[in-house]
Amino acid sequence: MDTKKLAELLFPNVDKTPADMEELYPRRNLPEGAKVTRFAPSPTGFVHFGGLFPSTVAERLAHQSGGVLFLRIEDTDARREVPGAAEALIKTLATYGVNFDEGAILDESGKVSDKGIYGPYKQSLRGPIYHVFAKQLVAEGKAYPCFTDASELEELLSVNKKEEIKNTDWQAEAEARREQMLKAREITMEEVEKNLAAGNPFVLRILADGDGERKIKFTDLVKGNMEIPENDEDFVLLKSDGIPTYHFAHAVDDHLMGTTHVIRGEEWLPSLAKHIQLFRYLGFKLPKFLHIAQIMRLDENGNKKKLSKRDMGANMDDYTEMGYCPEAVCEYVMTLLNSNYEEWRMQNPDKPYTDFPFNIKKMSVSGCLFDFAKLEDVSKNVISKMDAEKVTNEVTAWALAFDKPFGEVLANNKDMAKAIFSIGRGGKKPRKDLATWKDAKGYMGFFFDEFYSVETEYPEKFSREDIKAVLSEFVEGFDMSDDMNVWFDKIKAIAEKHGYTTDMKAYKADPDAFKGNVADVSMFIRLAVTGKMNSPDMYAVMQILGKDKVTERITKMANTL
Repeated sequence: MDTKKLAELLFPNVDKTPADMEELYPRRNLPEGAKVTRFAPSPTGFVHFGGLFPSTVAERLAHQSGGVLFLRIEDTDARREVPGAAEALIKTLATYGVNFDEGAILDESGKVSDKGIYGPYKQSLRGPIYHVFAKQLVAEGKAYPCFTDASELEELLSVNKKEEIKNTDWQAEAEARREQMLKAREITMEEVEKNLAAGNPFVLRILADGDGERKIKFTDLVKGNMEIPENDEDFVLLKSDGIPTYHFAHAVDDHLMGTTHVIRGEEWLPSLAKHIQLFRYLGFKLPKFLHIAQIMRLDENGNKKKLSKRDMGANMDDYTEMGYCPEAVCEYVMTLLNSNYEEWRMQNPDKPYTDFPFNIKKMSVSGCLFDFAKLEDVSKNVISKMDAEKVTNEVTAWALAFDKPFGEVLANNKDMAKAIFSIGRGGKKPRKDLATWKDAKGYMGFFFDEFYSVETEYPEKFSREDIKAVLSEFVEGFDMSDDMNVWFDKIKAIAEKHGYTTDMKAYKADPDAFKGNVADVSMFIRLAVTGKMNSPDMYAVMQILGKDKVTERITKMANTL
């Protein structure tokens, strides 16, 4: 067949050449070693935690090397596109430290627009570009049309997708499909002209030159040295509506946009042979590939499962509602990405995570385990290092969005809230009470009458008469001008008076010799003032609440006994 004539028949309106495209998209002028990476999602819904993972890798590799990170929107499947998803994706990723130098960005009106000379950055707007390269492949005898009924398109030639074959004898089924593929290759010029004249649509398929029995040696930057079967499937390049498949579009785009490193999930490994062949056919230099292991979780039986869209923690929007600060999530992601990150953090407690020398070789080959308990520990450390004003502002903003009554109280008492969050903050061993902003209400809500309540009763082993006497005597001697030492000396004196020792060594040696110890007496007062068995430093609490409120609460508690 005259393949050049065939190319003209299939693409009569394409008058540009690949050389024209190369001139339109010049090679990038970047420092040696600079990496060009991209995040290329489909706008099909919320941002998955599994999407933050590779986008963070892409961001670190690009910005750590003085390179470029760009966002490309792969919206070629209009059936799956969710309105507003691209805008939400850009905002969400920016929240978690993934900021793009180029590509699809939000303009002043909040709509997606392009920044950079390698656009359009939405694949749906790049149709003419793909057709230029499609025409080239046909002219070189590397692709051919397949005029097929729409209902048959996805069923045809799925030789490598055994899971889709329902027949138990998949080998026989695969052979039948291969025969169908070979037959499709034999289309004549007359058949092409007849179909085109009738207005019949066609898909464009690559003419595979591989042998599934032979292996290709390949080095993945995460997985290491690999051997994969050659591609022997005539997979689709252009669908019947002229829209490219992912395979074709990403190859053309990554070449023209100068992508040096492709970061994607390991679920794309079965398609790797297709992409290697396609880059070779197009005459493009193959970028470096990083196939990242899936994010796993433990199910109720302790078995590892892939983190699915339905799991808590999969949707990045959940983190905002749960009250996790973005800094903590970013920090947690880094602990998953590099095995030596936590060691670095211990040695550099005050540096931003972006100072960490991210290393591809330290990435997990087998997969990372998502763990909320670990995230909470990381988050407590992150929040403990924040100053009181930031914590106050962040908690207030979160509460106004998700717990309005609490948020309004904080907003109306900002100075008091800041004083509360200052308790135990700073120093070498700051308090670590908060893992999320949602925890703040349980931690310090008792300061405000709207949220004060007595959560538990005094233990039965303690005499109600003793408790009442302790509370009454404390109120009588309470003086806001006392420093912490004088304040506590008064509590110890009350304890000793009622048979509660201040000698903790003696108490541990023979607890039956005493009614209790000074910690028990402090607990009597704490429960009355805060309604809780555990609270921030009581001296600081009382200084913030003031004499009237402390007296009121303790007196009220004493009267109930």
